[in-house]
Amino acid sequence: MKLPLVAFSLLFAFAAHAEPLKIGVVPGAYGDAVEVAAEEARAQGFDVEPIEFSDWTTPNVALASGDIDLNFFQHVPFMENAEKQGGYHFHAVAPGILANLGLYSLRHDSFDQIPDGGSVAIANDPVNQGRGLLLLQKAGLITLRDGVGFLGSLDDITANPKHLKFTEVEGPQLVRITGDVDLAQGYPHFIVASGAFDPTGGLIYSGIEDRQFAVNFVSREDNKDDPRIARFIALFQNSQAVKDKVHASFANSDKLYILAWEAK
Repeated sequence: MKLPLVAFSLLFAFAAHAEPLKIGVVPGAYGDAVEVAAEEARAQGFDVEPIEFSDWTTPNVALASGDIDLNFFQHVPFMENAEKQGGYHFHAVAPGILANLGLYSLRHDSFDQIPDGGSVAIANDPVNQGRGLLLLQKAGLITLRDGVGFLGSLDDITANPKHLKFTEVEGPQLVRITGDVDLAQGYPHFIVASGAFDPTGGLIYSGIEDRQFAVNFVSREDNKDDPRIARFIALFQNSQAVKDKVHASFANSDKLYILAWEAK
């Protein structure tokens, strides 16, 4: 759902006297896009402060505790899992960017070349690990228990004909280990940010079927109607500078991402 640009005169007056809107981000495409929008907001007298985190746990801890007002790093299934584990009460305010997940190898040019007993690096959090396993199944490398979907874990692998050996890694750190394994789950925006290798060189990618995994702006339930949040999201979704930055963050390749609020 795209939030329209409307007359924000009252909100402008409010923002001039309000505390900064604090938004938790992770390095790379999401954080860079928010920073561009924050710069535009500040130029309008609307104080927005991006706060960078290096992992996928702390931004939700900070949001729940009220240290930040909003975060922009997670999709809804990840959020729902975090709510169950942490007892949080969050709200997905608006969709942002859908990054296509990939499987990458710096050692092999095809899945057929991956040896028996080959090493695979995969995300260690429940939802993103499930996404990676589904992509491995799509590539024909493993078979998962029927119906497990994106909540699958390594324990749900029912067939592993190449006897692949898995290493579980924090999502943002997968790019660092890609060169040390035969195959790695990868996030193009982190790969672009690292400059380690070509993000368009994946052996396989997810696509629009993964719409539910678009990164959302997430608030707490108790502040979801904060007018500063609505104002910022409207600015973000309508900013050409933001769209240009996102495109650059994904190696200027349309196959690596989708602007989820524009997707039909």
